[in-house]
Amino acid sequence: MNWIILIIAGFFETGFAACLGKAKETSGAAATGWMIGFFVCLAISMFLLYKATQTLPIGTAYAVWTGIGAVGTVIVGILIFKEPAEFWRLFFLVMLIGSIIGLKAVSSH
Repeated sequence: MNWIILIIAGFFETGFAACLGKAKETSGAAATGWMIGFFVCLAISMFLLYKATQTLPIGTAYAVWTGIGAVGTVIVGILIFKEPAEFWRLFFLVMLIGSIIGLKAVSSH
């Protein structure tokens, strides 16, 4: 169950990064709304990370959480913010996904 909580926490990390990107693109009330979304996603992500680390090793949990957030943020950047989807960028994204799967596979919990 804590692996599922950790994955959800990683999705919320992607959410707070996306909100930050949208806040940067806007101003006034829209930027304020995106910043509120940023803080809500940040709080949920951190809380879920805390819950997951109650039984998962902190080093593995933090690395997986960061990796999920990084992968998600790159994907959001490509799809929403029109960032480049170049070969090497995608190659290393796949390598990162492989590393996350590897950490899960060798974890004792």
